Amino acid sequence: MRIVIDYTPAVHQGAGIGRHTRGLVGALAPLAAGHAVTLLVFGAPRAGQVNAPPGLAVRTVPLSNRWLTVGWHRLGLPLPAETLCGPTDLYHASDFVLPPLRQARGLLTVHDLSFLTVPEFADAGLRAFLNRAVPRSVARASHILADSKSTKRDLVSLLGVPPEQITVVYPGVEARFQPQQDPAALQHVRQRYGLGDKPFVLGVGTLEPRKNWPALIRAWTLMRQESKLPHRLVIAGGPGWLAEGIFQAARESPLAHDILFTGFVADADLPALYAAAELFAFPSRYEGFGIPVIEAMACGTPVVCADNSSLVEAAGDAARLVPAHDEQGLAAALQSLIEKSALRGRMIQAGLAHASRFTWPAAAATLWRSYQQVYHAP
Repeated sequence: MRIVIDYTPAVHQGAGIGRHTRGLVGALAPLAAGHAVTLLVFGAPRAGQVNAPPGLAVRTVPLSNRWLTVGWHRLGLPLPAETLCGPTDLYHASDFVLPPLRQARGLLTVHDLSFLTVPEFADAGLRAFLNRAVPRSVARASHILADSKSTKRDLVSLLGVPPEQITVVYPGVEARFQPQQDPAALQHVRQRYGLGDKPFVLGVGTLEPRKNWPALIRAWTLMRQESKLPHRLVIAGGPGWLAEGIFQAARESPLAHDILFTGFVADADLPALYAAAELFAFPSRYEGFGIPVIEAMACGTPVVCADNSSLVEAAGDAARLVPAHDEQGLAAALQSLIEKSALRGRMIQAGLAHASRFTWPAAAATLWRSYQQVYHAP
């Protein structure tokens, strides 16, 4: 097979879809031995080169992804992707939209449909673009890849995709996410991000309305006021759109001095950050999967998260699930997992077992079967 994978997110995005693409393609490389796999990168790589898995070719296109997106999906530019990547049998679009193809069969990864399910949490310009481009891309794709059963259900109900045309490819957890045995590593991450010596509740994710950080801030404040526990609140993630409302919620807390925003955290520091936390909280209003939930579990940190969308799959029976709008319930869940040592111990062990089921090699094996299915389809 000749396969082209859009590797642009892996090169240009540090978190989110970028991490997802790097993890999946890295595990796919051994399975692709003997096949011609090309990683296509739009726009100039930041460091001047692409750190690609061994055995996979790389082709860079000196046109920005934004320019091509506008040309393909807004202006209807009749430029098949094969013009840029060469002849191919399968073209895997890894980030929501599928370019026009001449003869190749297209596989499309749709990470979530938040722009349809919770449109109030999406930037208006991006929402308008996705509302046009994603349904068109889905209609042209030979096969759809979804991050969860929840997203698959959304694709069926909202866009009318036949279930048999969708494969769920669960994300994985890298092996480096595990309980940390080195006190120096934990102390290093505390010093680097100014965490101090107090125990803390951790949230990880972009600072944007969908992540529901103001609710966590208010719930943590309630927990602190009612329990007198000393735990700080640490929220790690880069600013997204409408982040000011999150900072305002923090300023309004009477315990604002114990709330810390770290900004974007380097990938290498995440395992120690999760492990250093007393508790991980993820109150998001909607997720395509919620990788931070299983990463925290893999590091031995108990989890409280919302009970919506794909988070029920990500958490399984290994987290305390609370409705995203229930701030009192969230506060009670935080307090119980801190104070009740027996419950805490059970949730840690359940989390470790649950997270071990999600691996990038397993995800890559599922993806490879989809490639073969589409390639051999009549």
